[in-house]
Amino acid sequence: MAYDLLIKNGLIVDGSGMPAFRGDVGVKAGKIVELGKLSGPANRTIDAEGRVVAPGFVDNHCHYDAQVTWDPLCSFSPDHGCTTVMFGNCSLALAPVRRGTEKRVAEFLSYVEAIPMEVLNTVEVDWETIPQYMERLDQHLGVNVGNLIGHSAVRYYVMGDDCQKRTATDDEIRAMQDVVRDGIKAGALGLSVSRNKGHYDPQGVHIPALWADEKEIFALGDVLREMGTGIIQSGGGRAAELKDGLMARLSEATGRTVIYNNLGQTVREPDLWKKHMARVEETSKAGIRAYPLCSPNRTTQSFTMRNCQTFRGAPTWHPILLSSDEEKLRAYGDPAIRQKLHDEVVEFKVEVPAAGYSRKWYDYMWVETPALEKNQSLKGKTIHQIAKEQDKGIIDAFLDLVVEENLDTGFMMAENNVDDEAMAKILTYPNAIVGLSDGGAHVQFHGGYGYSTRLLSEWVREKHVMTIEQAVRRLTFDSASALGLYDRGLLRPGMAADIVIFDPQTVRPLPESVVHDFPAGGWRVKEPAAGIMATIVNGEVLMENGKHTGALPGRVLRNTYYHAHA
Repeated sequence: MAYDLLIKNGLIVDGSGMPAFRGDVGVKAGKIVELGKLSGPANRTIDAEGRVVAPGFVDNHCHYDAQVTWDPLCSFSPDHGCTTVMFGNCSLALAPVRRGTEKRVAEFLSYVEAIPMEVLNTVEVDWETIPQYMERLDQHLGVNVGNLIGHSAVRYYVMGDDCQKRTATDDEIRAMQDVVRDGIKAGALGLSVSRNKGHYDPQGVHIPALWADEKEIFALGDVLREMGTGIIQSGGGRAAELKDGLMARLSEATGRTVIYNNLGQTVREPDLWKKHMARVEETSKAGIRAYPLCSPNRTTQSFTMRNCQTFRGAPTWHPILLSSDEEKLRAYGDPAIRQKLHDEVVEFKVEVPAAGYSRKWYDYMWVETPALEKNQSLKGKTIHQIAKEQDKGIIDAFLDLVVEENLDTGFMMAENNVDDEAMAKILTYPNAIVGLSDGGAHVQFHGGYGYSTRLLSEWVREKHVMTIEQAVRRLTFDSASALGLYDRGLLRPGMAADIVIFDPQTVRPLPESVVHDFPAGGWRVKEPAAGIMATIVNGEVLMENGKHTGALPGRVLRNTYYHAHA
């Protein structure tokens, strides 16, 4: 056979978890056609000697909803071997949208996912419905994209400003069901909801999805049951599942897979992951498909007190975070306000739902980059250490530095996924799905794209927590299957030719840096990769040795209902 692309001499790790083998992969018309020792002519041959040939990685939790309109690569995901990204998560999406409300819809995404509004304001919104948005994307893509129908966007579309004031009427629920039905008919991969009480709009009000009662959520999920396709994704699902089994009940009622955030270790509640895992064990044994996502990333964030998210939701701190720099400096210098902050986040006299910090946050937040030369000795010291050295209270030590350096002090915080022993158990737990890069979100705080290369380097090569075959399966077949992408995630004849070629000895994420490559002069964190030779999408080489080839072979991936009725 004559091939469009022939990959020779690779170590084939096919995504199934079965042992790797040496061989070749033949590609024609965007599909894998043969594996083995192949000798037919090819338009292009790649020698993969010494490298692994695997299915392209499936990045199952992203927020590229806006970025994809100007960045068809959804960078920097394909740099790390991802060939498919999934967005529209956590109830947040840019469709449906009524004329004149584009900015408001973008605000929900902007504030929850920390994407600056000046960047989102540059997006030319030339769609209203979910089908129109999908058609717009399908014309110009580097990677494959799957999209979910965002509950917050649907609720605002149907209810207007009332979406953040009350429960929905029966007529409004039926109207929302119609919107979801149209999106599923167009091929959307499912529905996303949110139970995350830490999700606010820029005015400090909970996002629309959080105003919905269970009746509304189950009614929207029932559309997927009726159509026999799609997944349900939930932001903040862990607390809801542990409280009253909402995720499992939603899966049971609809018969659909529910994927939610997240199984992870946190110093905020050190043993919570064990309790959560026991709960998932129980529901899985009962035949219920409600699976948490987990991430190989240590969840760190770099920030200054100009753009801090950590203290959102704290009554005194929340409005300060939303204020101008001048107002911030005034507040941080005010002894009365400092006393209130101390009461709320050091003494914990106020309960903050979904707080973004532990009881000892000051032991896990440190000075990363002091702004003034005289303060260089503080680099690497935690807020607690600085307070002790200066014989000050936590808030005074923290805010004295912030004010002195005019909000320019660079801080780092790391409270999640820092216990190696817990992480080894979480990452190898078969009823959790590895992913959760959050690509396209929190763009000025961390990258996250490198979850795949981090799994392969830190957890496979260095710590031997799992084999390379197991890791590749976690990054490919597991996610593709859970998301309903049944033609991807394996190297098999007839499957889509989404392929990554990487060096198992050198693959890893590289240090993060800041790049100013967003519209309106916006900046973000860049996280490159080492050891990725090629990222191939639908049979075409998209990235080669870290460089884009110019090809745009990506497509909008659509659900089984769409393909059955096309």
